[in-house]
Amino acid sequence: MAGGDPVDRLDPVVAHHIVNTLNWPDLRPLQRAAIAPLIDGKDAVLLAPTAGGKTEAACFPLLSAMAHQRWTGLSVLYLCPLKALLNNLATRIDSYAQWLGRRAELWHGDTRQARRQRIRTDPPDILLTTPESLEAMLIGVKTDHAHLLGQVRAVVVDEVHAFAGDDRGWHLLAVLERLERVTGRPIQRIGLSATVGNPRQLLTWLQGANAEKRAGQVVAPDPAPAAPSDSRPAGEVELDYVGSVDNAARVIATLHRGEKRLVFCDSRRQVEELGAALRARDVTAYLSHASLSAEERTRSERAFAEARDCVIVATSTLELGIDVGDLDRVIQIDAPATVASFLQRIGRTGRRSGAVRNCLFLATRREALLQAAGLLLLWGRGWVEPVTAPPEPRHLVAQQLLALTLQKHTIGDHLWPEGWNGLAPFDRSAAPILRHMVDQGFFDQDDGMLFAGPEAERRFGRRHFIELTASFTAPPQFTVLTGREEIGRTDTSVLTEERPGPRLLLLGGRSWRVTAIDWNRRRAFVEPAEGGGVAKWTSGGIAGLSYELTRAMREVLLGVDPPVLLTRRAQSALAEWRRDEAPGVVHPGGSLVSRIGEEVRWWTWAGYRANATLIATLPSIADPVQRPTDLSLRLRADLTPDAWREARAGTDNGEILVLPDVDRRAVHGLKFAAVLPEKLAVATLAARLADVEGARAALAEPVRLQLTHSSDGAG
Repeated sequence: MAGGDPVDRLDPVVAHHIVNTLNWPDLRPLQRAAIAPLIDGKDAVLLAPTAGGKTEAACFPLLSAMAHQRWTGLSVLYLCPLKALLNNLATRIDSYAQWLGRRAELWHGDTRQARRQRIRTDPPDILLTTPESLEAMLIGVKTDHAHLLGQVRAVVVDEVHAFAGDDRGWHLLAVLERLERVTGRPIQRIGLSATVGNPRQLLTWLQGANAEKRAGQVVAPDPAPAAPSDSRPAGEVELDYVGSVDNAARVIATLHRGEKRLVFCDSRRQVEELGAALRARDVTAYLSHASLSAEERTRSERAFAEARDCVIVATSTLELGIDVGDLDRVIQIDAPATVASFLQRIGRTGRRSGAVRNCLFLATRREALLQAAGLLLLWGRGWVEPVTAPPEPRHLVAQQLLALTLQKHTIGDHLWPEGWNGLAPFDRSAAPILRHMVDQGFFDQDDGMLFAGPEAERRFGRRHFIELTASFTAPPQFTVLTGREEIGRTDTSVLTEERPGPRLLLLGGRSWRVTAIDWNRRRAFVEPAEGGGVAKWTSGGIAGLSYELTRAMREVLLGVDPPVLLTRRAQSALAEWRRDEAPGVVHPGGSLVSRIGEEVRWWTWAGYRANATLIATLPSIADPVQRPTDLSLRLRADLTPDAWREARAGTDNGEILVLPDVDRRAVHGLKFAAVLPEKLAVATLAARLADVEGARAALAEPVRLQLTHSSDGAG
């Protein structure tokens, strides 16, 4: 490490251990580039693929600043979206801290009370935790948050893109602003992220209320191209069409024997079915998904990390930076919904010297084959989705108002926006929400001060308001036990739907016979069975693919192949689709309105959310009783060219758009929606169901009307 290197700014003890303990001949480009901005106290987003050395890029400069500036007490928080990721990092980060006689500790939902009490009494220098646990520290009666958190100087947010894209991101930002009120000083914010399409905006988002006043820098190993590149990204990628999960198991069992393979599925049910099919073929297979118990997942991940000729089948829980050892192959069943997810997954391979990143796609359905081809077309162009926060998080404003009141015991009925330093939407624009909460008894009011009211106690007061710290609602599930050992959780419908014979469920890749059900405590007791188990879970959130991905799928049907190896089966399936069905659903001159039998569909290829917006915007011609698809929406069967032109003209060329209708029952899936006026809860869901830009683009595009067997021309 020659003189003049940025490494010279690291503490000498840190630099010594990099060479002599880690035996690193040099730092990676990202790690070098991060040293100066982080030691100078700048906010930053560090961008690199999975296993790109982001943790060290953050830790080494912060440890050096800790030593140079003599930080005391708990000075660095390291936040992660998953407890498993925290567990994975804790020992590593603590070993770096010990180079300087410092220490790191772990605090999350599984941390025992005795350990928490030791941390409260004798705070470590670095605390690894989740935003939910951090908020629990702020509102908990057992924690003197000024003593524990008052010395925090820097926060590292690992996998920051995973937070920013959903409600946990709004929760994270609000909690960080409240933390700055505790410390009385700005806290340096450092995000670690995989490749995203809008890194500068992600940094501004992370900087929060006073972003325009804070110094910040995006740090990447290589400058990101200003525009998508025409050159194909590095990696060996192959797309195959196998037609079923059972056939996918057959291919996996046959190919790459002797290698360690990580297989991604995009549902828990598919993980279970594939795991059982692989085991039936004597493949050593392990499973990991969110409904397995923590012990079951940990056993699987540890066994997989130590094994050689084996497969682990997982949902996106293993997409983030959890270490499962040195992989040979990544296999994707069907396709993820985003290019960003694919980049995370392929980034799991190619870490050994001389190894190449690789991914084999096995499509079990024709629609999944088309989705995978479209996704790989975008990947080949270097395009990645921008990360955007869900709009209008009114339900989290309500949650934060209650949480701040519990933290401070009372808040001023005019001064409360100061609790978040004026961060929108936790600012004065939230006044109508606060008034409603006072009217409904969530707050009591006395002499200009607000404090938690009887309705807040009734709804959230159990276990010291612990329910307030989670920003999302999970569907109710039953815990499944064999003896005293928890296997995981299953959907209620598996236990209630009518089925002949014994009740069998599939969990952990094994079939179980249900022997008893404790309905009050939501427990199911099981014993091993030979086979025939059923796996099922209710998915939450808004489904659907993006406008960009569905447009890429349209390109594939129009004849554009992704820049990857297509097997003969994939080529044949795509050729058959292009020949037999494409003429009725795509046209090179624009979108297509076509009649198939008695049904008229508009093939927008614009994505679920854009199509939902179009249904609401065009009530005179859209069938009101329908659920849109990613590719199309249903129009009235008696549609005429004149009615079509009149309806489109009524949108003023896409300038007048209407948010989608929302089923009032859907608000129950929005955590804390009960605290809001129903009108505002529905408005939040409607904003999240809409894609205004995608709908506008679809309306602006030429449309061919094929309402009879002959073309009616473009409209």
